[in-house]
Amino acid sequence: MKRVTAAIIMKNDLVLIAQRGKNEKLQGMWELPGGKMEKGETPQGCLKREIQEELNIEIEVGDFFGESTYRYATGEIKLLAYFSKKVTGEIQLSVHDQVKWVSMKELDQFDFSPADIPLIKRLMEEM
Repeated sequence: MKRVTAAIIMKNDLVLIAQRGKNEKLQGMWELPGGKMEKGETPQGCLKREIQEELNIEIEVGDFFGESTYRYATGEIKLLAYFSKKVTGEIQLSVHDQVKWVSMKELDQFDFSPADIPLIKRLMEEM
């Protein structure tokens, strides 16, 4: 099972979501930004690295929010989500088509990747 991380990056009452790029699996779907953990890497270390690589910003990883397991045709993943906040940098896209800051009420207007959906639903209920 692949372990994947996701950052719930908050700014005021808005959360950052990202649309998967043209050359990515699940192209066009939305997600909480993050990525696959490398061998020997902590979830927090993975999130910091992936967000730096994909969005060109530095984040501070906070509390664990929850996890979701999903079986895709290519295999099963466990998605680990952490609250995070932007520390420095301006967002520059490298693998995503776009990012948006959206309110919790707006989250259900986006087509999220299947592994993200349970986490998005929980966010909407609890925040």
